Amino acid sequence: MKKNKVRLLAVIYKVVVVCIVFICYSCVTVKEYEKVRINDPDMELASRKIKRFRTNFQAYREAAVGANGGKTGGGCGCN
Repeated sequence: MKKNKVRLLAVIYKVVVVCIVFICYSCVTVKEYEKVRINDPDMELASRKIKRFRTNFQAYREAAVGANGGKTGGGCGCN
């Protein structure tokens, strides 16, 4: 019975160590010249039509546009 617990703890310990190693090695620093590829429009996850729809919907819902472009102002008429 005690040997089973020791083996189980050893397996758990190994799994935890492997997970920590993967987490540590998955963090990487991106250099400035590599960021150009990340900001490329082709790298966007969402299509532009969906993005435009969401922006329009948010502006309509909030009753103000502001940072997304266009006029600014509150929906109640008070600026």
